[in-house]
Amino acid sequence: MTPPGAELLVTGPLQVVGRIMPASNHTFLCQLGEGGDAARAVYKPVSGERPLWDFTDGTLAQREYAAYLVSEATGWSVVPPTTLREGPLGPGMVQLWQEADDTIEPVDLVPLGSVPPGYLHVLDAFDERDRPVALVHEDTRELRRMAVLDVVLNNTDRKGGHVLAMADGRRLGVDHGVCFHTDDKLRTVLWGWAGQRLGDEEVQVLERLTDQLSGALGERLRSLLTVAEVAATARRIRLLLAAGMLPVPSGEWPAIPWPPF
Repeated sequence: MTPPGAELLVTGPLQVVGRIMPASNHTFLCQLGEGGDAARAVYKPVSGERPLWDFTDGTLAQREYAAYLVSEATGWSVVPPTTLREGPLGPGMVQLWQEADDTIEPVDLVPLGSVPPGYLHVLDAFDERDRPVALVHEDTRELRRMAVLDVVLNNTDRKGGHVLAMADGRRLGVDHGVCFHTDDKLRTVLWGWAGQRLGDEEVQVLERLTDQLSGALGERLRSLLTVAEVAATARRIRLLLAAGMLPVPSGEWPAIPWPPF
């Protein structure tokens, strides 16, 4: 079923309402369309992107759209409807705004030694007041799907604030501009399943992705990413299937994004 407002993403008039702060790159809240059918969207123009030393090919907007295409190919719809289009500040990424349920914390900091039921422990640390705390996240199918997708995308920036808890139980991921690097750079707060075996559904989805990357999906991604990056994505999936389990931090690269929220 097409989400309400998704049809406006490509053709609906785009009007900037305000800037979303804080953000490393220019990020705007926009209105799509007019009247009773209007929807809200996030707009990230290419002109507002800050250059990154390790992501020199293409644009962050293209990576965001590529992440959406892979998400849709899984059938899990982890990434909200996203497109590339012209906007008031030039071409960029436009993504349908998602109204998260702020009463739910899929990723959280809790007092040390008090992991809530239904949550998984990630690590122990100290908060801004130097109090011992634990980083935890939900142990749900919806959030685990995001963790699997992040491995495929090689997401270098899965912060807690990039996980949206929807009231209907869905967990959506946003901010995928620094994905698909050819080097293994996975940085995420979703390490609670590290070392756990892949489930049957996850294996089936990954095998299907492998086939799709050899066909139309791979062709679309090569128009957004480099040939090497698409090949690296396919390689990561093959390695994930061969291992049969979710990865564990290697110690060769920071495993947690900073800041984590």
